[in-house]
Amino acid sequence: MGFLMDGLDAEAYDRQYQDRELVRRVLAYFRPQSRRMAVVSIAIAAQTLADIALPVYISRSLDALQTGHGDIAAIALTIVGLGVLSWAFNFARRSLSAQAVGNVVMKLREDALGAALQRDLSFYDAFPSGKIVSRVTSDTQSFSQVVRLAMDLVSQLLLVVLLMAFLFSVDTTLAWITLGLAPFIIFAALQFRRIARDTITQSRRVNAEVSSHIQETVSGIGVAKTFRQEQAVYDEFKDVNAQSFRINLRTGYVFSSIFPVLNVLAGIGTSALVYVGGLKVTQGMSLGDWYLFIQGIGLFWFPLTSIASFWSQFQIGLAAAERVFALLDAEPKVVQIGNIRLREVRGGIRFERVDFRYTETEPVLSDFSLAIGAGETLALVGHTGSGKSSIAKLIARFYEFQGGRILVDGHDIRMLNLNDYRSRLGIVTQTPFLFNGMVTDNVRYGKPHAWDDEVERAARLVGGGDWIDALPDGLRTEVGERGAGLSMGQRQLVALARVLLQNPSIFILDEATASIDPLTETLIQEGLEVVLRGRTSIVIAHRLSTIRNADRIIVLHEGRILEEGHHQSLLAQGGHYAELYNTYFRHQSLEYIEQSQRLFADAA
Repeated sequence: MGFLMDGLDAEAYDRQYQDRELVRRVLAYFRPQSRRMAVVSIAIAAQTLADIALPVYISRSLDALQTGHGDIAAIALTIVGLGVLSWAFNFARRSLSAQAVGNVVMKLREDALGAALQRDLSFYDAFPSGKIVSRVTSDTQSFSQVVRLAMDLVSQLLLVVLLMAFLFSVDTTLAWITLGLAPFIIFAALQFRRIARDTITQSRRVNAEVSSHIQETVSGIGVAKTFRQEQAVYDEFKDVNAQSFRINLRTGYVFSSIFPVLNVLAGIGTSALVYVGGLKVTQGMSLGDWYLFIQGIGLFWFPLTSIASFWSQFQIGLAAAERVFALLDAEPKVVQIGNIRLREVRGGIRFERVDFRYTETEPVLSDFSLAIGAGETLALVGHTGSGKSSIAKLIARFYEFQGGRILVDGHDIRMLNLNDYRSRLGIVTQTPFLFNGMVTDNVRYGKPHAWDDEVERAARLVGGGDWIDALPDGLRTEVGERGAGLSMGQRQLVALARVLLQNPSIFILDEATASIDPLTETLIQEGLEVVLRGRTSIVIAHRLSTIRNADRIIVLHEGRILEEGHHQSLLAQGGHYAELYNTYFRHQSLEYIEQSQRLFADAA
């Protein structure tokens, strides 16, 4: 059956918890609901007493009617009253418990999302976001089953204890027959839980796999259509969905098998009780007492079966809780060892013999040293994989380096308060992410309490603000999901305005003009002049216009600095930068364009 589990191994941060530890952590979430749960406990006790009182009253009424002392109308009204009382207490119990469970699930979901937000970027490099979403949503919801089952268990246990106490007072022999098969039922259910726990865990994993695949498909639908791969994507999903079907079918078989087993055992006990009880009636036992045991058997076997099966059903919630707590307990790779808050960030950055790798087999920087002066504009150039973006990510503290030190204004970056430090950073990526909403909402994202005039002032500083007038509703234009309603250039302009409003001390521009038209590039260059002024700036670019005016250019190759200097001096050296320039940048220069136009005219 191993083929069913292909690709469903536990995530690297998953861990095994003892049931006792899981229950303890679940109960910790219920402490704030203690008053409400106390009322629920009272309602459970009252409902249990009403449920037991009903068959007892009916049995005594049968004896009374047999002797001619009963009032049928009064008996009927009393039975209705007991039924209404049981319903009322059950309604109170379930409504209050629903509130308590809802509050607990809400808190757990908030904690799960908070934990996901606290994970560093390397976490998301290793684990698909769809599976993380599954833990935050469906697993937290499944967790609530533990709570509801626990409440039902308390109610059923109380009912069994009180009922058995009363049945022993009526007839010891029949009571022992009733109780005799209980250990067999409980033993069968406890043995079953081992299979159930593993099955449910695999079911949760495959459901997460399906969610992850759907999310990736929807996110990349444009690429799929561009390359006409809709059928391939659909076929791949069919394979994942078929695996999900097989796993969930197996889960259904496993869980559906326990109840027939338990019902067979219960049926044996019921048959014995009916036979022995019938003999006792012929020997003088009242019909009311016999009826009490016949009715009581239903009240006893159903709770006992529920209690026994509880341990298998319990695994559903525990497996979900285990996955959520694994997310909460995942060890961060980016670890701050201090909490220094800098009053002012000037922006001096120093790499001292830094070693960095994404994985054990993927080294990026080795014994790397670099000094960036406060207020300096530094351009990083090099082939793909040379380490440009990695340097920017380390400055932003998105990843943990394995050796050396990174200093910001003379302070080890690991000693800084991370939230405070990142509030002084402004980052514009090659493909900026915009949230669904208006342009003004996205510009305000880094400074939520900014006034509207502040937002507009920052937006109009980028490219003179002409791009705003080109939008259908100006700054109130809806950008759509992931900014799909705007062009790539407009998204970059919004991202630049967002950084300007935040007014960072350190600015990182990650190849932000690599995919836009020349006119929009001109607008961005005008905005960059404002952004770069007076700030430490690290520019990673494939555009000549973005780097030629930098204070210093660093040429990287396989995580090492090959050359550094100004644009003209590096060209004069005729080294690696000159090669990059002639290969990638030269065609972007005005001189090259004018020369090409002359050659084209001569050829014509």
